[in-house]
Amino acid sequence: MNTLRTAHTSDLTAAELRAARALLDEAFDGDFGDQDWEHGLGGVHALVHGEDGRLLAHGSVVQRRLLHNGRSLRIGYVEAVAVRPDRQRQGLGGQVMGALERVIDGAYELGALSASDDGARLYLGRGWQEWKGAVGTLGPEGVIHLPDEEPPLLRGADLDPAYAFLIDWRDGDVY
Repeated sequence: MNTLRTAHTSDLTAAELRAARALLDEAFDGDFGDQDWEHGLGGVHALVHGEDGRLLAHGSVVQRRLLHNGRSLRIGYVEAVAVRPDRQRQGLGGQVMGALERVIDGAYELGALSASDDGARLYLGRGWQEWKGAVGTLGPEGVIHLPDEEPPLLRGADLDPAYAFLIDWRDGDVY
């Protein structure tokens, strides 16, 4: 039987963090960089371990800020979701997302994430919705509109698409 554990980054051991990073490197076939890893730290992690103790799936939710229609909203942003390639399509991603969605629903005004084409099916099937308005960021030089950025998927959002979705700036991929 698999076990699901949730823990803050500060409560994970160095070995658990190494295992999560290794899983992400494997699942993303080497296309998961140091900044991607950094984006997934500092929040709550969901980890699914197999009977043998091996890490099978991981995801995290971190706090970010969203500026929308004159308001600053505290959002739970989902990062670093992956399932071992040989264990995909077995419900493990759903277990991870269920745990992360509980964190979002209990601690944040809404949830957001940026999905790969493959991952989007999982999230849309769980009720996440694609943002239909403009996106951008509040960067060091002010507002930066990102018309070519894939729109994020949202959970629990009642936002007006007439106003831009401006997420806080960070190094690497903003979304």
